[in-house]
Amino acid sequence: MNKDMSHNSTEGQQGWFAASNGSSSSLNLDSVVQPLGLNPWDVVLCISGTIISCENAIVVAVIFYTPAFRTPMFLLIGSLAIADFLAGLGLIFHFAFVYCIQSQVVNLITVGLLVSSFTASVASLLAITVDRYLSLYNALTYYSERTVTRTYIMLILTWGFSICFGLLPVMGWNCLKDVSTCSIVKPLTKNNLIILSISFFMVFAVMLQLYVQICKIVCRHAHQIAVQRHFLATSHYVTTRKGISTLAVILGTFASCWLPFAIYCLLGDYTYPALYTYMTILPATYNSMINPVIYAFRNQEIQKVLWTVCCGCFSSTMPFRSRSPSDV
Repeated sequence: MNKDMSHNSTEGQQGWFAASNGSSSSLNLDSVVQPLGLNPWDVVLCISGTIISCENAIVVAVIFYTPAFRTPMFLLIGSLAIADFLAGLGLIFHFAFVYCIQSQVVNLITVGLLVSSFTASVASLLAITVDRYLSLYNALTYYSERTVTRTYIMLILTWGFSICFGLLPVMGWNCLKDVSTCSIVKPLTKNNLIILSISFFMVFAVMLQLYVQICKIVCRHAHQIAVQRHFLATSHYVTTRKGISTLAVILGTFASCWLPFAIYCLLGDYTYPALYTYMTILPATYNSMINPVIYAFRNQEIQKVLWTVCCGCFSSTMPFRSRSPSDV
């Protein structure tokens, strides 16, 4: 018992997503499980999950109960909000199950939920970026049935791949039987986490390329408008700088939140202190906290609905001005 307690203390309450009592006896419901000391990192993650869930629940409710928000742009924003909402619930469930139920089966299900939701969140961000690029590149044909079909295809692919990734540890691709194959995120295997990390870098590279193209289109459009309306060069410069700054904030936020964890997934090992995992996974969760602010609460139509709800005069049939994703 002293050996187990020593191991727990060095791993920071068994590290991130590890079996909470450090042995396979957690599957035995009749066994007596020693209570765990409260890990401050788990408390912070639980609080983050609560904030994430509340924020994104508001976005999901607004989009779901407003018929005007059935356009492709809002469907993708809704997909992102649902993914982040599930991620927040997963963080809450992780805290509750680690300190209450302490079962490896439940632990695997929670990990599967977190993998699926965070994967869907990143994939939804990619889908939003693709939609924004196409709304500028094919501005004349964007509002067509083809756009709606393409949006549904992206949603199906996003959630299909995300659910498949989440089912892998539940269906047996985990390190419960061979600790040497564990990654920094137990009970995911090292190979599983490497695939997820490489997938993230591929998504980030595509998003970076698309945002570079968006910047070029924005600059070209701003220049054309300035020439047609005889704007001053300074006005053209201010408009272009504002658009590029907005895109830089979006991409910079995404990169600063996820890159540390993605890099550590490739370089880290299961023998490393759990502190490093907590320090890199926490900023990644903040991305789900910031997403509603960037993609939803900044939208004028969503702001109108929120204001009407706060004033107690909500009407689901209130008119909205149709806007393209490039305006968001």
